[in-house]
This record gives sequence, structure tokens and C-alpha cells, in this order.
Amino acid sequence: MNQIPTKEQILAWLADNPGEGAKRDIARAFGIKGAAKIELKRLLSEMAEEGSIARRRRSWREPSKLPPVAVLQILKPDAQGDLWAKALEWQGEGDGPAILYVAKPGDPALAEGTRILGRMTEVEGEGYEYEARLIRVIGQAAAKVVGIFRKGAEGGRIVPVDKGEQKEWQVPAGQTMDARDGELVEAEQSGPRGRMGLPRARVTERLGDPSAPRAVSLIAIHQHGIPDDFPQSVMDEADAEVPALLDRREDLTGLPFVTIDPADARDHDDACLVIPDSDPKNPGGHLLWVAIADVAHYVRPGSALDREARERGNSTYFPDRVVPMLPDRLSGDLCSLHEGVERAVLAVLMKVDAEGRKIGHRFTRGMIRSVASLEYVQVQEAHEGRADAQTEPLRETVIEPLYACYASLKHARAMRQPLELDLPERQIVIGEDGKVASVRFKERLDAHRLIEEFMVLANVAAAEELERLRRPLLYRVHEEPAPDKIDALREVAQASGFTLARGQVLKTGQLNRLLEQAAGSEFDDLLNMSTLRAMTQAYYAPQNLGHFGLALRSYAHFTSPIRRYSDLIVHRALISGHDWGRDGLSKDDVEHLEDTAKHISETERRSMAAERDTTDRYLAAYLSERVGAEFTGRISGVQKFGVFVRLDETGADGLIPVRSIGREFFHYEPDLQQLVGSETGLTIGVGQRVTVRLSEAVPVTGGLELELIEVEGATLPGPKKGARKGFKPGRRMASVKARERGIARKVKRNRKS
Repeated sequence: MNQIPTKEQILAWLADNPGEGAKRDIARAFGIKGAAKIELKRLLSEMAEEGSIARRRRSWREPSKLPPVAVLQILKPDAQGDLWAKALEWQGEGDGPAILYVAKPGDPALAEGTRILGRMTEVEGEGYEYEARLIRVIGQAAAKVVGIFRKGAEGGRIVPVDKGEQKEWQVPAGQTMDARDGELVEAEQSGPRGRMGLPRARVTERLGDPSAPRAVSLIAIHQHGIPDDFPQSVMDEADAEVPALLDRREDLTGLPFVTIDPADARDHDDACLVIPDSDPKNPGGHLLWVAIADVAHYVRPGSALDREARERGNSTYFPDRVVPMLPDRLSGDLCSLHEGVERAVLAVLMKVDAEGRKIGHRFTRGMIRSVASLEYVQVQEAHEGRADAQTEPLRETVIEPLYACYASLKHARAMRQPLELDLPERQIVIGEDGKVASVRFKERLDAHRLIEEFMVLANVAAAEELERLRRPLLYRVHEEPAPDKIDALREVAQASGFTLARGQVLKTGQLNRLLEQAAGSEFDDLLNMSTLRAMTQAYYAPQNLGHFGLALRSYAHFTSPIRRYSDLIVHRALISGHDWGRDGLSKDDVEHLEDTAKHISETERRSMAAERDTTDRYLAAYLSERVGAEFTGRISGVQKFGVFVRLDETGADGLIPVRSIGREFFHYEPDLQQLVGSETGLTIGVGQRVTVRLSEAVPVTGGLELELIEVEGATLPGPKKGARKGFKPGRRMASVKARERGIARKVKRNRKS
């Protein structure tokens, strides 16, 4: 033939032969040989420039078509549980065709983000364009980065907002999404990340001005991959829900339940009530009701709401917003126990004796009508004789019985000896302009402690009830500290002049006695921080391994299913165990209990990290106008590279780089959490009082860099000037001797082992 085909002929042939797109395939199909191949190559290049075909490695195809084999990324399951995928090499217009992933028997389970090589089959009349079958798994989703885009001559670079990410990312031209210089962006890795050169990335989303209000939490949401938009299918399910009816529920609407929450609470998922027990066999006892929103009635197993709630695992709380586990139609309305409105609940009635021991309980699925939505401060003031118009009618009949029951529970708590750490909770207040208006520490009232004790007792009752029913559940597990952590705590205690008794079985009472010894002394904060660091992190598990911190044998989360998926599982288990309906624990729930426990433990840690990073960034922004100012604080951590200080005024944590301390080399003693000067013997360790100067505050990363001025009232020599007020010889000798005692104890312990 050797006659060059027209562009229309080439397009028609490519459509009929999707698996054959190489230049030699086209040449063979049209009988093109010799020098005519040069003209064919020119024509194909011209068609590519026009956009009518696209080049893929050494083959040509229609840009609106996918090849027979393509690299895909698995997406989140839809409302029906089907898996979908997107083509990573799509070069046509729009977001690409809809691709349904069809698994064969024996194929591995694929999580969202997994990349696969898939065999593509084009389909018609199904509501999607392709079906994909697995050839092989390639790997997980590409690494992502959130940062500030810096425009360059050819593309640009991304400066990460993560303090731990030092290397910038290079963005080639054509992959910037037209991001502006200084704009906050999210990008994903687009090339290998080798040792040499910058990793390559492509911008996937433009997030706007990094200094805009609410941008701080937005950074954390994208940086940690927290889902903040509900799919339409989830919103549709939520909007379709209607209030539950009394039906087979126990009618508790005649009881004066109240909710007690912070002033800025958006939802009210727990209500309580105390009635003096009239049973002569329980003199001085109480009947304690705790009612929790019946979320399981609305979030049923296998629904789109359920899948989204499990994916999120929990709500995430920032100073300026909440990323909820459930849509507002549920969390702020149907599952919120509003005043004067009938709401479905799972409730537990607990019989408490005069000593605060729970001597019986029963669970029910009921309906309540809260008589008042109260605030913590409001309730506390009513108890102290300063009732307002809302609390005065409730003071004797509702509020005082709550405190009477709490008094007995306090006695039981003292006997149980849960870990009593004194760690003030910080509150960041955001103004209308989106900036930090103030930073303060929350006041702890008996009203707070009262609700906490009621909720703990209800959680214990839920775990014990499901054990009695022999039903699977998720426990809240807090294992005892590792021996090496306790040895390190003992070292700190002894160096501070206190004693942590040795014993075969560590109990929280021993730790509480140590904290009592230190209370009110200069080592108070040090021992509280060191004890906290010695603890393990709590998690969820189907196995009961106890809760060390609360000193409880069995403990589960039951009291907040609006914001924790673990509690929803416990509610379903109770519903199944009591045969209260068909919305209980499903077979799928039971089969995947281990996976669910692991997943929601991870989402909890993800939320904690995002909340911590957001707090750091807000505090850095708040302090950025006070660079050069001096602050007092306490050393909260020591590493080889520097010293971390927690500032008294705001609770912010800053770093003093070791290179900036004094004019001598410092040895790092990891066991004692100390830096020791090579010439003076100056010891810098956890818990010491310091005065520092703020030398740098970077709001976009949350980083604070400090300069050390004084340690325990003694002034350091400046980095380039002579000493202004040197350390006294007695102090230096005491530091050296303390170090020697520490080393001697360490050697002695090693010899014994």
C-alpha cells in the first residue's frame, strides 16, 4: 500500500484495535514501508500536538481511551461496598472514566490508595466505562506533601510545612495546577525519591492563602489525611433519617434527665440522673442513670453512614472547627439529647452503695426527654449556692443528688487508686478574625469530675454486661508500663530525692505516692511529666488486657458513639446481646473486629497528631509577634540535639538547639535525660526551671526556637561575651556529683543483670 492514511483512518483503526498502538503496528496495518515511515511518524506527532491522540511510552492511542493494561489506584468503597479505581496515566479531558474493580476468587483485599496493574475491559450501558481485573499489586499510594509553593522558571518547588521534613520537593512545569507563589498546596510524589537531588511531585490541590483564617487546621487536615468532606451518598442517608419512635423502647420520658457540657458544645450525647435509693438493703446508696444517644438506630451495619464512620474512626477537634465522625443531621440533631425533645437512647441504671461501689446494673433501650441542657460552670455555681433562673428549680431535686452520688464515687476512686496525674489542659481561644485571641488553662471543677466518674462507671458496666452475655466487643486497653520505662522513672525520682518502691507487680498506687511526695515541690512538674512519658498508649482490642491507668479489670467505651466508632460497636453488641432489634452487631462486624480495633486505634493517633500540630501552629502564630521577649518555663525533654522547654504562660513547647548553649561541649546522658557540660559539669535536665528568649517562631510549621538565658536562677555566659553571672562552684560540684551518682547506679544495675 505504502500510501499514508488520513488522520480519520488512523483514529478509526486505533478505536478498533485498542491493544495495538505502536508505530510499527500502524505501519503494518496500512502497509507502510521504508521512507514512508518517516512521514507516518510526522503525522502521528502532528496528531499528538493537536490532542487527537496521545503517546504512551512507544505506542499511540486515543486520549479518550484507556489501554488494555493500565496502572490504577484503588478508591474508597461506595455505598454498596463496590471498589472503584482511577487511571493514573489518564491523558484525556476531565477526571477520567469510571472504572469498577472486579475481584476474582483468591485476589487479595485491596485498601484505598493501593496501586495495581489492571487488565481493562471496556463496557457499555452499565453506568461506568471500564471493568478492571487485577494483574498484580504495584504498591501503596504515592507519598504526599503539604507545603508552600514557590514558583520557579520551570515549574517550582514545595517547602513542606512539616517540621520533620527538611527536603524541598521539585514540581516540573505542567504539574503545578497553576499554583501561585506563596500558595498552600497539596502534592503527591511523581518520581523516585533517591539520595541525590530533590524528589519530584505534582500538585494535586490548591489550598489557598496559608495565612487565611482557619488555614492552620486545614493544613493539619490535609497533612494527616483526615477526611473532612462527606460523600453525597452519606449525606443523602443522613438527610433521609427521621426521629426514632417509642415502639419497643422503655419510656423514660418522665425522668428528669439533664445534660452537662462545655459552654461551646455543639452536641449533647450523654444525659444523667441520680435518685436516692429507697431500698433498705442499700442505706445511703444511689440509683445512677446514664443515657447515651442511640446512634446505632441511625447508623446501621453496611450502610454508607457506617462505612464512612468506620473510615474516620472518630471526630477530630481543632480550636477553630470540628471534623465530625457523623454528619450534622445526626451529631447535631437526631443523636443530640436536646432539652425538651424526645430522643432515643441506650441507658444504664446502676445501683451504687454508700461507699461508691457499683453493686448492680441493668441496660435498656429507651426514650428520654432532657429537662435541661446545662453547662459545667452553671452546675458548679448552683451547687455552691449561686443558682440562676434555669438551675434554681433543679438544684435540690436534680443537681444536689448528682453531687451526693459523686461524693460516694470519690471514695471508691480513692480506694481503687487510678493514676492521678496533674496535667493542666490548655485552651486556645480563636477570635472572629481567625487568629488566637487568648491562651489559657482550663479550670477543673467538681462538675467536670462528676461527669467523668459517671461515664467511667457506665463504661465499666458495659464491658461487664457484654462479658456476662458472652458477646464480642472492643475493649479500651491500657497496658502497664514497660520495665525499662519504670527504671528510667525511678532514676529521675531518686535524682530528685524521692523514692519509687520496687515490687514484682507495679500498681498505680505506687506511682500516686511518688506524685504525692513531689506535690508542691520544685520537682512537681518533672515527676508528672516523667510519669506520663513512662506510660504506654491506650488502644482498642477485642481481647481484655485491662486498663492500668484507671486501675480497672474490664473497660470499654460506651458513652460517646457520636464521636467514636468503638462506642458504636459496643452499642451494637448490647443490642444483639439483648435482642433489641436487627441493627445490632453484624456478622461482618464480628469477623473484622480485630481489623476495626487496629484501624480506629490508628485513626485516634492520627487525630491526636493533627490536633497537636494545629495547636503548635496556632501558638507559634500567637507568639510570632513577641520574638525577642523573655519567658519562664520548665525543661520538658532533653535530646542529643537540644533541649525542649514548655513555657509557663502558654504551655507552648520550644527547642533550644544544643549548639546555642554556652561555650562548651555537652555530653548527652539518655538514661538521666540530661546534658552535662564537658568543662563546667553544668547539668541541664528535665524539670529544671529556666528563663529563655524567643529567637524564632514559624507559624506555618509550628516551630519555636529558644535561647537559654538562665537555669535555676543562674545566668549562662553569652555565646560571644564573657560570663555575666557564673554558676557557683557548689552548684557545679553538685551537678558533677549527681551525674556520678547516676552513673554509679547505672553500673550497679548492669552488674546485677
